[in-house]
Amino acid sequence: MALHHRARLRSRAAPLLAAVVLAVLALVSLLRASHGGAGPAPPAAAAASERAAARNRTAAQRKILLDPSFTPRLPRQGALSLSLAARNALPPRNAGRFPGLPDGHLKIVLYVHNRPRYLRLVVDSLSRVDGIGEALLVVSHDGYFPEMDEIVKGIAFCQVKQIFAPYSPHLFPDSFPGVAPGDCRDKDRAAEKRCRGEPDQYGNHRSPRIVSLKHHWWWMMNTVWDGLEETRDFDGHILFIEEDHYIFPNAYRNAQLLVDLKPKKCPQCYAVNLAPSDVKAKGEGWESMVAEKMGNIGYAFNRTVWRKIHAKAKQFCDFDEYNWDITMWATVYPSFEAPVYSLRGPRRSAAHFGKCGLHQGQDSSNVCVDNGAGAIELDAIDKVPNIKADWPVHIIRKQPGYQAGFKGWGGWGDRRDRELCLSFAYMYHVKDTSSA
Repeated sequence: MALHHRARLRSRAAPLLAAVVLAVLALVSLLRASHGGAGPAPPAAAAASERAAARNRTAAQRKILLDPSFTPRLPRQGALSLSLAARNALPPRNAGRFPGLPDGHLKIVLYVHNRPRYLRLVVDSLSRVDGIGEALLVVSHDGYFPEMDEIVKGIAFCQVKQIFAPYSPHLFPDSFPGVAPGDCRDKDRAAEKRCRGEPDQYGNHRSPRIVSLKHHWWWMMNTVWDGLEETRDFDGHILFIEEDHYIFPNAYRNAQLLVDLKPKKCPQCYAVNLAPSDVKAKGEGWESMVAEKMGNIGYAFNRTVWRKIHAKAKQFCDFDEYNWDITMWATVYPSFEAPVYSLRGPRRSAAHFGKCGLHQGQDSSNVCVDNGAGAIELDAIDKVPNIKADWPVHIIRKQPGYQAGFKGWGGWGDRRDRELCLSFAYMYHVKDTSSA
C-alpha cells in the first residue's frame, strides 16, 4: 500500500517538476536576452544574425533624403512597362553553369538601346574575354526591342541578368515621358500654340528620342547601385560599358589589376578606365600607368564614389544638357572640389567602334559599323594582362574637353524631365512614390 502511494505521488509530481523546469529555462532565457546573452550563439545562428544585421545597416544607409521639399513622381505605367518591371526581378540566367562568383570579381553593366549590329559585336567580344565566366553581366535596356532581347537571351558565357528601364520614353508613345498630346515641339512658342513644355536655353522643346539618353543612364545607375538584389549590397567596383564598346580579351584581368593597384598607386583616383578619355586614342605605350580625367569607355567605380555622385542628383538633373557624360564633366565632377582622376593602363583594353550617331545603326542594312569587328585590330599584347604592379603613375593634370563653365548643348529644358530625373534618385529611398 505504501509502495502504491509513493508511486502515485511520483506520478503527480512529474508534471509539476516539468513545469518548474520549463519556467526556470524561460526565466534564464529572458535574463540572457535582457543582458545581451550569456553565451555565444551557435555559429550558423550567429552568421545568420550578422547577415540580417548587415542587411539592416545597408538598408538604413540606402535611405537618403536629398531634398525634403521635393515630392518624387513617376509616370503611370502601362501593361508593357509593368511587364518589363516584373522581368527586372527575375534571377540571373546561367547561374547553374556558373554557380559561384569568386572574391575579387567585378560586376559588369552593359547599357544598350536599339543597335543590334553593335550589340552582336560587343557580345562576341565579351565572349572572348579572359575571366568573363567569373562576372555577373547586367544588361540594361532603354526600352524594349525584340531583336535586342533575343541577342541577350543567347548569352551563355557567364551569369547574365536583363533589366529594362520601365519609364523609358520609348514605352510611352502617347504620354510623357514620350510625346503627350498638347506638347510643344521644336521651337513652338507655348503662349501662341497653347502647348505644354519649357524650351531649353536655345529655344528648342524636348525630344523624347534625345532625352532618353540621360534618363536611361541615370535610371540604370540608381537601379544598379540601390535597387537590384544582385548589386545593391555590393561594395566592390562595377564596370560600365556601352553597346558600341569593343572589349579586348585582357579587359577583365586588367580591370582587376587596376582596382587592386588604385588604393596604393593612386589613392586620389575615383575610378579605373579601360581606355583613354580621348575616344580616338589607343594609349601612349609607356611603361607606366596613367591617371587622367574619367572617360566614358569602360569605367569602373565603387559605392563610395556612387554616393558622391548620387548626392549631386539635383545638379545632374537641372543641367541643360541631354548627354549624361557631358553633364558629369561640366557640373557634377567639378562640384567635388578636387580633380576626378581615373587610373588606366598605357594601352587601351576597350575601343569605341561605332561611327553611327545618336540612336543610329538600328537597321540591319545600316553600314556605319565598318562591317563589324574588322575595324578593331588586336595585337598579341592586347590578349593578355599588360599592366605591371611596379610601374609608376603618370598624372595628366590638364586636358581639353568639357569642364566647369560649359553651359551645355541643351535638350533638357522641360521641367518634367528634370522632375522625372530627380524622382529616379529617390526611387529606392522613399516609400509610396506617387504616380502621375
